[in-house]
Parts: sequence; C-alpha cells; structure tokens
Amino acid sequence: MKFLSLFKKKAPVSDEPMDLEAVMKKFDRESNTRVWEGAPKIVINSILAAFSLFCIYVTFFATWLDAIRLSSFVAGIVFIGFLMYPARKGKQRVNFIPWYDIILLVAGTSSFLYFTFDANTIVQQGRNFQTYQIIIGVIGILALLELCRRCVGIPIIVVAVGFIIYALFFGLTNPDFMRRVTTLVGNLFYTTTAGILSVPINTCSKYIAIFIIFGAFLERTGIADFFIKISNAVVGGFSGGPAKVAVVASALEGMVSGSSVANTVGSGSVTIPLMKKTGYKPEFAAAAEAAASTGGQIMPPIMGAAAFLMAENIGIPYSNIALRAILPAALYFLGVFITVHLEAKKEGLRGLTKDELPRFIPLLKQSYLLLPLIILIGLVSANLKSIAYAAAVAIVATIVVGLFNKENRITPMRIFEALAAGGQGMITVAVACGVAGIIAGTITMTGLASMLINGIITLANGKIIIALVLTMLCCIVLGMGVPTTANYCIMAATCAPILTQMGVPAIAAHFFVFYFGIVADLTPPVALAAYAGAAIAQANPMKTALNSTKLAIGAFIVPYVFALSPSMLFVDTVWYEVVLICVTSIIGMFGVSSALEGYIFKNMKWYERIISAIGGLLLIYPGLVTDLIGFGLVGIVLFEQFIRKNAHKKSLA
Repeated sequence: MKFLSLFKKKAPVSDEPMDLEAVMKKFDRESNTRVWEGAPKIVINSILAAFSLFCIYVTFFATWLDAIRLSSFVAGIVFIGFLMYPARKGKQRVNFIPWYDIILLVAGTSSFLYFTFDANTIVQQGRNFQTYQIIIGVIGILALLELCRRCVGIPIIVVAVGFIIYALFFGLTNPDFMRRVTTLVGNLFYTTTAGILSVPINTCSKYIAIFIIFGAFLERTGIADFFIKISNAVVGGFSGGPAKVAVVASALEGMVSGSSVANTVGSGSVTIPLMKKTGYKPEFAAAAEAAASTGGQIMPPIMGAAAFLMAENIGIPYSNIALRAILPAALYFLGVFITVHLEAKKEGLRGLTKDELPRFIPLLKQSYLLLPLIILIGLVSANLKSIAYAAAVAIVATIVVGLFNKENRITPMRIFEALAAGGQGMITVAVACGVAGIIAGTITMTGLASMLINGIITLANGKIIIALVLTMLCCIVLGMGVPTTANYCIMAATCAPILTQMGVPAIAAHFFVFYFGIVADLTPPVALAAYAGAAIAQANPMKTALNSTKLAIGAFIVPYVFALSPSMLFVDTVWYEVVLICVTSIIGMFGVSSALEGYIFKNMKWYERIISAIGGLLLIYPGLVTDLIGFGLVGIVLFEQFIRKNAHKKSLA
C-alpha cells in the first residue's frame, strides 16, 4: 500500500521556501548527522579536520605495513562515524551523544586499533587465532555493519548479512561451527587480501579520500554556483532553457561530485523552480534534474569515485578508465538534453529573458575557477605522477585560486572547514567500501561467485543478450539505495565476472554493471534522486521516478551497446571509427529520444515512433550495415515530419 500511495502522494503546495536540509535528510542518509553547535562543534570539526590531515600524511609520507595503514584508517572512520551518525533518523538533540553510542564508538574503534598496534604479531601467527582475537574481530565487524546501517542504509546490510549467514551455515564446509566462525572472522577482519581491509578500503584510503578532500576544497571556491551561471549564460536563453541548464550544470557538477541526491538537491534548488516557472510540469522538471544529476556519477574524471576502484579491479591506469567513459557519458547527457528540448518545443516553452540571463563576459573573468580541474585532468592524463599526487596539486591550486575569488575568498577558516567537510565526506564512502569488502570476501571464500556465474551462464544457454538482461536485473535490485562506490564494489564482485565468462571484455563488463547499479537511483521503487527532486518540485514522487527513467533511457541502452560492441569504449578501434561511432551515436540518440517524447516538428504518429526508435537503436549499435539502415529509418521519419510541418503552415496561411 505504501508503494501504491507514491502514485497519489504529492507534496503540499506552498509559497514558503523549500527546506533543502530537510529534503537531504529525508532522501540522503549521509545528511542525517548529529547536531553539534558552539564549542562541541569546534571540537568535532577539529577531529574531522585532523582525520583529513592524517589521511594526507598516510597517503604521501607514511611507509607503514598495509595492515597498519588500513586498520588505522578504518579505526578513524569508525570513531568519527559514531560521532556523526545517530542510531535513528529524525530530529536530534543538540550536542548530545547517548551512552550506548559511546560504547559502540569505543568498542568498534578499539577493535581496529588492536589490529593496528599488534599487526606484526597477527600477520606472523597466520591462522592460529586465539578466542579473544575472534571476539575482537566480531565486535569490529558488527560495529562496522551498524555504522553502515546508520549512514548508508538497510539494503547493503541485508546483502552483507545474507552472505555472512550463507558462509556460516552453507558455504564453509568445516563440521565444527566454531572453526567456521574462526575462518570467517579471520578472512573478513585479519587479512588485507579479502574482507574489510581488501581492495575497496585500500583504494578508498589511497585515492578516494584525497579526492573527497579535493572536492570539499573545490566547493569552497563557489564552483557549483559558477557552473550554474555559466550554464545559464550558454543555454538558458534557448527554448526550455532552465531544463537545459539543469542538464549542463549537472554534467559539470558531476565531474567532482559523488552523490546523485546531493547533486539533485544542490542544483535542483535553483533549476527546478525556474523550470516550473518556464512552464514545465512539476514531475518533468523534477525528473529532468534527477536524471541529469544521477548522470553525474558516470561523468569523468571522478565518476562517483568508482573509477579508482575500477582501475584497481581491471588492472589498467585510471586515466584509461576516465578516457573510455567520455563517449557513453556524453551520449547519456545528450539523450536527456534532446528530450527536454523536444518537450519544450512540444509545449511551446520559452527560455529565460535577457534580463534573467547572467552576463557572459563577467563570467569569463571567473573562468580561473576551473584551473584546479584543468590541472587535475592534465596531470591524470599525462600519467607522470600518481593519482593522489595529482589531487594534492589540485588542492593547492584550489587554495591559490580561492585567494583571488572576491565572492568566496579562501581563508584559514575556510581551509579548516574544507578539511572538516572532507573528513565527514569520507565516512559513508569508506564504510560502504568496508562492507562491500565483506560481501566480496564471503563470495570468494565460499565459492559462491563461481556458482552464481555458472547459474546465470546455464540460464543464458550461451546467449549473451540473456546474460546481459539477467545481469542488469541483478544490478538494479542490488543497487537500490546503495551509494555509487559500494554499489560498484558489489557489482564488480557478483555480476561483472558473469559477463567476462561470457566473453565480454573486462572493461566493458565493469562499465555495464557500473551503469546499471547507478540507475537504481532513478528506477522505482527506490528512486532516491527522483524522490528528492519531487520534494523540491512539490510533485508526485512515482510519476517523477517514471519520467526520470524515461529521460535516462541512454543509461539503459548504451551499456548494451558497449557490452556487445566494445568499440564505443575505444576498445580495438582506430580514430576514424571513433569519429563515425560518435556521429552515428548522436543521431541514434536523437532517434530514440524523439520516439520516447513523441515529437520532432509535430506530434509523432505511433508508427513514426516505432520507426524512429528502431532506427536510433541501429545507429547507436556500431556497425556499417546497422548504421546505414538506421540512418535511412531516422531520415524517413524526419522527412515525413518536415512534410507535415510545411503542410500545417500552408493550411494556416
């Protein structure tokens, strides 16, 4: 009944300004933090800033054993995590932490610190664990799971606990239950090759942490506001301008942001009211912002931090991942852009007036704000230094740039705030990575991965398209309500190997599961980004989610294309083939988007929509024969639409 009520539910219409913090707290668990004020707030922010500095020190200067480095990182995450996240959502008492949270904080942190300070002994003893060591490991695992429930959500906990239960009662074959517990805890807690301290946490501490700090510094320069202004100046004056601003601004913000809900609320607070004022229906306005903001997760160079994990999993340079992500991301945003344009034309919507548009020349004077991003992309592309080094240089560049920004000048207090925000921003990502490590560890030690792979391969019966569909469904279900980074970790452990076994290149398989894990933020029933947009637009949540799914059609089509023909990811191709793929894919996305919208120059007849959709899909799929057929089909529809448009003009003359 609760699910069905979403079709009817509509936020109450009010002239009062929208409480964006309340929207974030409702749809984004990461925002449900304790309330600290006055001196306690200064103390907490100092702890968060100190943790950021600790991460910077460990990344660039420490030469510690991996077990020491990773366990100390997780210990710090557990400590600040319980400081920041209460047991329940809702209104919080100011400057208050209950006694049971203090116990959890101390017990959880101490468990990981025990590993930190006794790492050499534990590594040397091998699998000969004492009872007290297993108890410490169990406490650490439970504390991490509880923190994950608080700041990430229930879905990933259900998956993790399900795999742990499977391992204890079915997956591990030792007849002695306590030996099974010892094996499980030893693998999940006391190793750096599987479990909590494995690849996801290692990548988080080495790369993701420093990029989160960079993002926090970048926010203090006012770059998000600059992105919206420059988007307004470029596309705001065209038909349906505010919706196009939402698409362009979200694509730009997505380069540095890691949260689809945060993107939706951040830029949507500006663009959604403007879209409604222009004439877009509330559900469409909210859906356009949600679809564009969710697409930010697939936009290079950051890609919701999952790009770093992908590089580690596949074993290719990060710059290679970011480069190959450009065309699929561009096609996604192009699809959303074309749809909002056609909707504006169909409804006769105007753009912003000259008085409403920001002046372009003054904005160009602020283009120096982009310097840190340019430096980051340049250093990463050159591949001369480590990724962490590139992020560190970009942070320094951000501080320097901030000194020249009169509106958001960098001060010592802003630097302190950025370090504190960076520390807080790491909590959710690191906790999710730790729990994703638990899931991957249990799958590996029980042999469940090979069972899943063999099961789906048997169901697919050798047909790759069936395997892709089954994998897509797994990704969408497992990805519901799970943050981007953890989402990808789960998909990479459970679903990507299925596709590689079926002959899909590793990079295409990992991109496939990454894309379909992300669209869970738009796909009912757990469409968090769409629901957040609906709250701002005061629109029907489920209608918004359905609209956003339609707008994000590129995210459902493009992965199949590069899984079946990896040349879209620039695999085994040459430059002129890349140019041809870009041109045909753009025309193809136009064909698909116009078919979904049902309009080009005039409202489309049912058969025109079918022909346009088929032609568009054929053009998106790389291949000379499919391109020629697709071009012909889309051309026929365009010609008929043009004839009908002229006939209508003559009848009015």
